[in-house]
Amino acid sequence: MSDEYQLDTKEYDSLKTASSKIFDVIAKRLNVQTAYITKKGENEMTVLSSLNKYEEIVPEDFTIDYKESHCRLIINKEDNTLNTNNLMSDELTREMKASAQLQVKGYLGVTLKDLNGEVFGTLCVMDRDEKEFDEEDVEFLHSIAAILSHMIELDQTNYNIGFMNVPIIPTTQGVAVTPVQGIIDEKRADKLLNDVLHHGMAQEIDHFIIDLSGLVIHGQEFPRVIEQLVNSLQVMGIHPILTGITPDIAYREMDSMNLSGFQLKTVPNLEAALSYIGFQLKEEQNSP
Repeated sequence: MSDEYQLDTKEYDSLKTASSKIFDVIAKRLNVQTAYITKKGENEMTVLSSLNKYEEIVPEDFTIDYKESHCRLIINKEDNTLNTNNLMSDELTREMKASAQLQVKGYLGVTLKDLNGEVFGTLCVMDRDEKEFDEEDVEFLHSIAAILSHMIELDQTNYNIGFMNVPIIPTTQGVAVTPVQGIIDEKRADKLLNDVLHHGMAQEIDHFIIDLSGLVIHGQEFPRVIEQLVNSLQVMGIHPILTGITPDIAYREMDSMNLSGFQLKTVPNLEAALSYIGFQLKEEQNSP
């Protein structure tokens, strides 16, 4: 998978579980105090998982500006490796803010990628003492990074499987609701179109409420499948109503104007959609 799947750091359960076990192996093999994995964000590096044997040097969830991090050097180097026996005296790292913060010497870091070769972050080790890492040590850490790439793939796959279903909620005769959640890739787009249109026909739906509050948009493009879904429903004589349009979705739609050609009703939430159709949601009240 590629960087289109921007999960929150809390979503990488498999990677965290695997790394917590592998860190012990790494620490013994390289004789270091600390091992950790970072995830690259737009402008920062975040520590996803870490091992600190004797003292906490790199806590989990620690964040540093990408430009100020050693990770930038690792990722940008041709061999995807930063190897120094002393961060504090190395010409490349001694003036860096991260070096001053960490106050460590021995350091070895390699780029961590997903199975498509896209940069995920880094896998690094460090120690208070000076350390000489040889070619075998570097190759060892790269091999561990390759293993962890499979854990990244597993977490990204599990994340999207969670959104593969297209829930369709019947509310009352002739009205149905479908919440659109997560990132809509090509496979999910086909399933969304197929399930909604077939349900609309089979159940003789008059109004289909499409809730976009859980939609995740990657990049700048508004998902074309929403335009296709709206168009197809209208061709079938079904009235689509969009709810849950977030500021991010509105911003992307303003750029693309995919829905501007449709006579389309948009409302802020489900209650407003049902009210527009002619129904009201009422709380049950107990008789005094």
